[in-house]
Amino acid sequence: MEELDVEPAITNIPAASDGKHLGFAWGPGDILAYETLYKASSGAKGSGCSFIHEVRKDEDIYSPILRKLFNESHHIFVGLQTIKEDLPSKNKKPQFVSISKNYRSVIRACMEELQQVAVSTKDVKVAMQYGNQVSILLAIELIWNLAEVLFIDSAPAGSLLLHLLDWVRLHKADVDEKAREVLQSESPAEHKDYWDVVLSYVMQGRLEESRHMLVKQATLHPAPRSMYKLMDTLLSKMPSYNPGGNQTLTEYDVKWRHWHEEVDRCLQDNSFASNKHLEIICRILVGDEDTLLEHKELLGTWYHFLVTRLLFSHPTVQPTELHYYAQSCMTMFLDSRSVPEPLDNILLAAFEFDIHQVIKECSIALNNWWFVAHLTDLLDHCKLLQSHNVHFGSNLREFLLLEYASGLFTHHSLWQLAVDYFDHCPDLGRVYLELQIERVPLNTERKALKVLRICEQRQMSEQVRSICKIMAMRALKNNRLGSALSWSIRAKDAAFATLISERFLQDYCARGTFSDLDLIDNLGPAMLLSDRLTFLGKYREFHRLYGEKRFGEAAKLLLSLMTAKIAPRSFWMTLLTDALPLLEQKEVIFSAGQTYELMFCLEELTSSLSSVVPATDGTMQDEDIEQTKVELLRLALARNLAMAIVKEGTVST
Repeated sequence: MEELDVEPAITNIPAASDGKHLGFAWGPGDILAYETLYKASSGAKGSGCSFIHEVRKDEDIYSPILRKLFNESHHIFVGLQTIKEDLPSKNKKPQFVSISKNYRSVIRACMEELQQVAVSTKDVKVAMQYGNQVSILLAIELIWNLAEVLFIDSAPAGSLLLHLLDWVRLHKADVDEKAREVLQSESPAEHKDYWDVVLSYVMQGRLEESRHMLVKQATLHPAPRSMYKLMDTLLSKMPSYNPGGNQTLTEYDVKWRHWHEEVDRCLQDNSFASNKHLEIICRILVGDEDTLLEHKELLGTWYHFLVTRLLFSHPTVQPTELHYYAQSCMTMFLDSRSVPEPLDNILLAAFEFDIHQVIKECSIALNNWWFVAHLTDLLDHCKLLQSHNVHFGSNLREFLLLEYASGLFTHHSLWQLAVDYFDHCPDLGRVYLELQIERVPLNTERKALKVLRICEQRQMSEQVRSICKIMAMRALKNNRLGSALSWSIRAKDAAFATLISERFLQDYCARGTFSDLDLIDNLGPAMLLSDRLTFLGKYREFHRLYGEKRFGEAAKLLLSLMTAKIAPRSFWMTLLTDALPLLEQKEVIFSAGQTYELMFCLEELTSSLSSVVPATDGTMQDEDIEQTKVELLRLALARNLAMAIVKEGTVST
């Protein structure tokens, strides 16, 4: 949504017979929607609105907890951009995986904080809002973790299943909570959830935990102990792949098949026929799909079913085979009448290694651009995104970063983060920054200085001038002349500096003193910005020299201001009046030549005044005062000239 340069139009939408209508006012980052009484026949609105609703483009940026997510991820993003492009991809892979884990840790930290607030708050509406945000972050972390396994880490066969098991365990943590309840009970083996915990451990490949749980059952029922011992042996003998070991994938596959055949023989021999729970475990170990599907409620999701199925039927699955298993598992697990959720489609696209489809589905399903912008940026650094230009000329990574950063610019403080995102968009980033930076409200001088520093660092001269002019005009309206002059100098605006210099001189004429002396005394080369500013600086220097009793230098400077035509004609009388104390000194300050020049200036001034149309009776008194000044000046100049001629004649002889 773009901020309008003019007052935003209000659109009234005719409604039903109840007479209610809805109006919209568009703003920089949101819409105001309101109910109104609007009569189409007369075009008149009712006297008031019953409700006003603010419809925001991106609600999440206003959440104080999620702002931590934006701030922390910004640091990770900036760090990612510093990784050198010339390093081989193989050397950069550990760095990319580490960065991905950093992103996920930030997500989980925010998720945990949201969860705590949702539980502790007494406001039902707030609890529901935070609960929804937790659900969204859970889905985001689930997708990101899978993308890390499949795309960034790109685990090969063998290691792939280990990563997928970790992925499922991380996102199916309710098993541990249920296990704690069982173990803390008086008789764990008789607890109603005991077998659910055992089966859940088995289906997650956590065979050591399941063996510890089965020991409690074997202790309770000594008669079938041999059966439990056999199951314990089968569980303990299941081979596990060690990516860093000496065992090759082929050797592991042979060992796993031998173990699988042994489990299958036990099932065929009805070794566990007398204990239905152990028989179920045995069927799971051989990868019986019907048995797994009978325990859907323990699996929870089709992708958990997928990983469990692979664990007990195809542990050496190749990445390229995943899409086949994923599609078949989703079809088997979901009810034929149910429609897959957006999350299902995203995960399925990931298992199909269709990165662009993952990004597209996430962009549609999620409520902000944070996830897709950062994930796409990371994948682009991993060289995993093929050239995928969007219709307006930028690539996919840049498009998503621009959208995300534009959303941040609507927030009163997060806009500063957006600057770095625009900086790392080489095609259109600067254009977007120039447009967005002008819309940042300059509420305080401190904020204006922040914006100005950003613009100056990037040589955005047009925006620098615009900001300085706005602040200068605001300071002038508040009669803060020093601040206004400082901003106009920074903007290098000669016309505005001239205007403010005039105000300084007017104030001096009215009050007899200068305000903001520190600024005027330290103008330095900035006074050359305009003639009037130069005069202001030099005139203040004259007063300083006079105050230090450096009369000769002061007289020379005063005369140069008039003869060089730097001083405005309207100020000549003030300058000549300032010369009076110097003319009245016992010691001759002005030489004969300088006195002649002062006389010439006085005559030039009086001749121009006499040519003006005579004033009315109301200003006769002012004219008399001016005439008195002129007479005093002529007398002082004549006396000084005589003294200067005598002095110079005496010296020459």
